[in-house]
Amino acid sequence: MREAEITRNTKETKIRVRLALDGSGEARVRTGIGFMDHMLTHLARYAFMDLEVEAEGDLEVDCHHTVEDIGIVLGDALREALGDKAGIRRFGSVLLPMDDVLVAVAVDFSGRPYLGMEADFTVERLGSMDTEMFREFFYALAVHAGMNLHIHQMAGINNHHLAEAMFKGLGQCIDQAVTVDPRIVGVRSTKGIL
Repeated sequence: MREAEITRNTKETKIRVRLALDGSGEARVRTGIGFMDHMLTHLARYAFMDLEVEAEGDLEVDCHHTVEDIGIVLGDALREALGDKAGIRRFGSVLLPMDDVLVAVAVDFSGRPYLGMEADFTVERLGSMDTEMFREFFYALAVHAGMNLHIHQMAGINNHHLAEAMFKGLGQCIDQAVTVDPRIVGVRSTKGIL
């Protein structure tokens, strides 16, 4: 079973993530940040992974530590659940429309983390979540998962739709990339390792 459970406790946050890559998209998410809960639920649904996230953070300060640490722990859980990555397709990409918004998302579970992101949020907050924190979340996720991640806004003006398209697109890409292909012997790399 491709599953992982990771806990991270600091003076600022307490985060627990449990995921199963070969799930049905069920999510139980409690972060204290309603909009983040909404986005992580989309991520799980579109990645077809079962996801539990419990987070307690210093939200009286702001959402920064909580959101960033969720990205760290979710990335660690993805990396652990993938193990040696034998047989996975490795890559995923999608051009995802969400009403007025069009977002291009691509991932590579190469072991070489990178974030390329272009998105023009025009409001400071969605609910109680600072929009600048999306970049911090995706960066932490990419680094800790060992994932090359690109997210680029192609069109659109609605900020809620933009965030939702990014998370749905990432979920779709994760689903593609972690799918086991019986034609792949070992890992999908000419180097022989990822």
